[in-house]
Amino acid sequence: NILRPLSPHLPIYKPQLTSTFPIYHRISGAFLATIVLFFYLICLKIGLICLTYENVYLFFFYSSKLILISVEITALALSYHLYNGVRHLY
Repeated sequence: NILRPLSPHLPIYKPQLTSTFPIYHRISGAFLATIVLFFYLICLKIGLICLTYENVYLFFFYSSKLILISVEITALALSYHLYNGVRHLY
């Protein structure tokens, strides 16, 4: 058993922009599709229950920071996905 490196090209590999843009484009697209599916399921669930003002107020009060952060991340993913798609088409 001689101790040889498994693949000598991996330590010297540097990721290029042309290879990282499509990867992040797919990741942002998968994230946006997950968000759309999540909100679709939430809307289906909300349609089945009766929301009173107190329940809605408590939900938004306890999850206000989480909603703000998720909206910012979704806007960032949407803008990246949109601009990268336009760049690809150009």
